Amino acid sequence: MDVHMFLGEYKLTFSGKGRIVLPKKIRQDIKGKGLILSRGFENCIWGFSPEEFEKEAERTLGSSATEERARMLRRYLFSGSVPTELDAQGRFVIPSALLTYAKVGNEVVLIGAGDHFEIWNTGFWKKHLEKIERDYGRVS
Repeated sequence: MDVHMFLGEYKLTFSGKGRIVLPKKIRQDIKGKGLILSRGFENCIWGFSPEEFEKEAERTLGSSATEERARMLRRYLFSGSVPTELDAQGRFVIPSALLTYAKVGNEVVLIGAGDHFEIWNTGFWKKHLEKIERDYGRVS
């Protein structure tokens, strides 16, 4: 089985209104030029290859729509998701609704998160990483 994982942390600058270059190491783990961008949790933007988004969608749709939590997760995931494509230089445009949600400025941090990548407001990511290290960095 050929497993691709999104790894690393990258500081990026927008090259135009909402346009950003996907780091080469991240591009290598996406087959083709398609991406799915989605509203993530903690004010970040999730990025998936179409294959990984399909897996996430299947997990989300695996719960019955009669369950309130399942309905809420479906609404959150699917209403905040949009397909996009990489151009020849590996750039893509983040829709304004996602930029507003993530409160990003001209510089962002893109992190690998295994089956997806995340785009963060630089200050939010720094605080979130400090919280992770504080809360989960202890050896138990």
